Amino acid sequence: MGKSQSIRTAIIGAGPRGTSVLERLLANAAARPGSALHIDVIDPYPAGSGHVWQPDQSRLYLMNTQSFYPTLIPEDPRLAKPIAGTTFDRWRVRQQTDPLPSLTPDERSELAALGSRDFPSRAIYGRYLRCTLEELTEKLPDGVTISFHEMEAVWVRREGPGNPGAAAFDVGLAGGGSLTVDSVVLALGHLGSRLNPEQRELQSSAGRLGLRYFPPAVPADVDWSAIPAGEPVLVRGMGLNFFDAMGQLTEGRGGKFIDAGAALEYQPSGQEPVIIAASRRGTPYRAKAVLDGYYPSSVTLRYLTEAALARFEAAGITPGFDHDLWPLLHRDTLWAYYSTLVRSQKGAVPDPAAFLTALEEALRPHAHSTANWEAGVDSVLAVHVGPRHRLDLLGLASPLAGRSFPSRAELDAAVVDYLLDDARRSALGQEDPVKMAIGALHHGRAVLKTAVADGGITDESWVAGLRGWFESFVEGLASGPPALRSEQLAALARAGVVSFVGPDPRFGVDRATGRFTAVSPWVGGPPVTAKTMVEALAPANRVSANDSPLLQQLLEDGMVRPRLMMTAEGAPVQATGLDVAPHPYRPVASNGAVPEGLYVLGLQLSASQWGTAIAAEAIQPGGPNYPSGQRTLRDADEIARAILGN
Repeated sequence: MGKSQSIRTAIIGAGPRGTSVLERLLANAAARPGSALHIDVIDPYPAGSGHVWQPDQSRLYLMNTQSFYPTLIPEDPRLAKPIAGTTFDRWRVRQQTDPLPSLTPDERSELAALGSRDFPSRAIYGRYLRCTLEELTEKLPDGVTISFHEMEAVWVRREGPGNPGAAAFDVGLAGGGSLTVDSVVLALGHLGSRLNPEQRELQSSAGRLGLRYFPPAVPADVDWSAIPAGEPVLVRGMGLNFFDAMGQLTEGRGGKFIDAGAALEYQPSGQEPVIIAASRRGTPYRAKAVLDGYYPSSVTLRYLTEAALARFEAAGITPGFDHDLWPLLHRDTLWAYYSTLVRSQKGAVPDPAAFLTALEEALRPHAHSTANWEAGVDSVLAVHVGPRHRLDLLGLASPLAGRSFPSRAELDAAVVDYLLDDARRSALGQEDPVKMAIGALHHGRAVLKTAVADGGITDESWVAGLRGWFESFVEGLASGPPALRSEQLAALARAGVVSFVGPDPRFGVDRATGRFTAVSPWVGGPPVTAKTMVEALAPANRVSANDSPLLQQLLEDGMVRPRLMMTAEGAPVQATGLDVAPHPYRPVASNGAVPEGLYVLGLQLSASQWGTAIAAEAIQPGGPNYPSGQRTLRDADEIARAILGN
């Protein structure tokens, strides 16, 4: 290290991101011994799992990735060697052959049946995180000590600004007391958020009328037992949190899904409410395809590649999303769809070789101007592919667009058809053209994470393109649940336990009847009504709307600030995350200064990185292994080395 003094640092937030910093501090301290290091880990929830991944939560809450995907431990040989721990999948296998005595019967039971391609519960991933932390603390390098403070940090301030020899920060703890440290890592994770005006009005009306309103929350924090059986409950949002709510209100109340051969059936317990689901699209996220890996091996990006990004850099171009990056990924998506169509559906294209040759020429970048390359593709399709087999890419994300329904019963039937068709396509995996088009988007998202990080695209592109339309579009296609969830939702709809509102719903409160209301302009009949409404949404990840005492204090004191981005019209808009200077990531103060010793990792980097919520990706044999997969672990390593003076 080149230093002999004692170093003291505080990590605020002890979920996966904070634990990653802890792991990197230990690995780097072991690699270069010589200094005394004390680490204060501060979180009101137990360290390792933190808030979201508590091991005692319901096992009906599933991860959105398979067992082979996540890891807390880096596998990059350029980084300091870990002192302990492994990937989740290797830990899973180890527990099946030599289980830890501390595992509960429920954990042993889940692990016994859990395969590499299965979707683990969040609870069992939380146990992995806790066990990894325990392994780390059992093998502390010489000179390293750790104190865990199971309480909230409520403020951070500069200590002794007039004394250059003083330690850098004081950290205030809930209930009184403080810690004096040299550096602070903000790994705050998911924070509560203030409600938007519409949500505040709904909550206020619920209070006046005696209704039940459940604002956005981490699903494990919700008291699902407070929702009455047999009554309608209006659920807004049909993303991943919706499936959490669905599970708690059905299987969580004793209902059972039965494999009836041709289709899944649901056997009610009688304790379920009537779930009325609403979202902008009117349908849930598309389910994931059944694959051997995280990315489909039959899809290789041809256009949105590392080489393409290097060409932009060599030319001194900061690419725009809509103008430069999306056209490349759009080409990859079209090629993935039509090459799979030719391979998997014989006869769909009369002359496959001629079609693919013509399509490849039409897709070739710079063969046409940006304005007309799509017209060239359309000309090729008009000659070779019938209308029934053509890809409507934007329509995939809005399957009910352009349709109206005389009644909700007809809408429900249409949604069930969509769910079953989507599950069927998922089961086909790499043989389904639609799922492989989505697979190309999934590949592309990993490349885009690298391309757009740290100012890699223009501000106006970030605001209007990446976050303006593409993020919700790609999440609805590529971030969906396991296909089983689609089959379960279809079974619940057939059993009358779930119904749907329709696209573009409007929500309100009927004060005359004392009910929440929801209505779609595309569905006939009266509005749906309920005394209970659930926002099946995570709290908004927006630093300016947070309700964290610590982050509010940092903002008020000017130690951090939200990032401002400029729109195409030249108007500044506030981004979701903090303004930071890389690398390592340090917050920019309100006066533009970048003080030493204060670091940020995780969700609050959402204005500098895209897709900050997903776990680090374990190295997959045979790949592809994109640089963005373990980006968060490299970020943690940079912070650790800066703290240690490496």
